[in-house]
Amino acid sequence: MKKHARYDTSTLTEAQFESGSRGRVLRNLLGIKRKREMEDAESVALKDATDKLLGMYGENHCFTEADIKQMHKIWLGGIYEWAGKYRHVNVSKGDFPFAAAKQIPLLMAGLGKEVLRKQTPCNFKSLERVIQALAEVHVEFVLIHPFREGNGRVARILSTLMASQAGLPMLNFKDIAGRKRKEYFAAINNGLNRDYKPMERLFKKIIERTIKAKPAES
Repeated sequence: MKKHARYDTSTLTEAQFESGSRGRVLRNLLGIKRKREMEDAESVALKDATDKLLGMYGENHCFTEADIKQMHKIWLGGIYEWAGKYRHVNVSKGDFPFAAAKQIPLLMAGLGKEVLRKQTPCNFKSLERVIQALAEVHVEFVLIHPFREGNGRVARILSTLMASQAGLPMLNFKDIAGRKRKEYFAAINNGLNRDYKPMERLFKKIIERTIKAKPAES
């Protein structure tokens, strides 16, 4: 019997891979077996979900733990059975372990009551204060990594929704992608000590790039 932490994962859909995918694609509702095809399906669903979510939350909305689960469900509900549900398996990135699965409900409740309640609605008057809010929420959420798949993208959805509350356009996340991800993961790691300054610097770059790239209104 396969064990992972204190859970028997042999019957957990979230721990299973699609038959014929050679362990590269998680079991899914679409029967997709190829990694590239799944990446495309998730990307299309992400765009649709982001558009929908931008119309759901106003500038005065204080985000909650339930909202985050809903974001994940709206995005991946048509792809994975476990969308919108917290993971029951432990996950890591290289040598970096994210929060233990059994701690997730407590940690996410704390995120909602402490961080989200303090930092949202993100309609602060100064850009500096907006950046502080974006950085802290992003780091604390990613460190928990509550879902089996898609945590980074849910974090970016939440950042986009918070930025919208601040009157900012759709954020351009190129500064935390590709070759720049090393700096991004270092900023996440600093968050273990509640040092959000590196992530604040990254969000400052993201916002500057976003504003610079925004087409001038006629």
